[in-house]
Amino acid sequence: MFNTKASQFPEAKQRFIPSSGQYPQGFFVGGSHCGVKKKNGVPDLAVILSDRATTASAVFTTNQFCAAPVQFDRSAINMAREAQKQIIRAVVTNSGCANAVTGENGLKDARQMAAAGDKRVKAFDKAKGTAASPLADGEGSTLVMSTGVIGQRLPIDNICKGVEDIELGESHDMWMRAAIAHMTTDTFPKLLSREISLNEASTVRIAGITKGAGMIHPNMATLLGTICTDAAITQPLLDKALAHAVARSFNAISIDGDMSTNDTIAVIANGAASAGEGLISSESSSEYEA
Repeated sequence: MFNTKASQFPEAKQRFIPSSGQYPQGFFVGGSHCGVKKKNGVPDLAVILSDRATTASAVFTTNQFCAAPVQFDRSAINMAREAQKQIIRAVVTNSGCANAVTGENGLKDARQMAAAGDKRVKAFDKAKGTAASPLADGEGSTLVMSTGVIGQRLPIDNICKGVEDIELGESHDMWMRAAIAHMTTDTFPKLLSREISLNEASTVRIAGITKGAGMIHPNMATLLGTICTDAAITQPLLDKALAHAVARSFNAISIDGDMSTNDTIAVIANGAASAGEGLISSESSSEYEA
């Protein structure tokens, strides 16, 4: 257990840290220390898990020397698009080690990290007595992100054990744990949530976690960020909405002129608020504009 109180962060930054939130249905999240960071108890692992399959989209760094997690996630997202299937169920993020400039060993570690996420998804479904999206051979349900020191291998056994053991929940405190676990040189956790009315009969929620204090420069995705929503939306429109938003936010920021090898922002939409109805499928609809 670690402290999630805003008072532990610089006083000038506390006003940016939410004390409560309106979080999307069907997402279970958490943060913990698994041993990536040397100092005991410092959060370094976050897991976001949806209780059902999601439509997923992502944008990545344009740095030609992209890290292993970027290569892995790009392939996973493209596989889901090509198969026209909702496959992604979880995002596993570690801080303290970027798994960048690590060659084939880095890709192996990224695959193991994702496999640990897949295993946790299956354990979650078994515990809940559900099988929301049985995985066929070769279909991974987990995206991975890493941030931190470049040129070092992940302590992958620690991460896999951490994913297995991490406590997940739906409360604001659990979302804060996940946000804090993303931090490296950040001076405060970056978490935001909103409830949005699509029309008179439909309300959805959206929540985002991001991190980044340096190596932020235009013409890339961002540093690391995951956006979750319980809206139901088609893959093409989700891709378009994410590209539109990133062009006007993360891709408009420059801090130090450096472009990271790991920049990734992913959005996963599980449709839990729609109850099988209300799919956003038209770009001209008021629901998409909202």
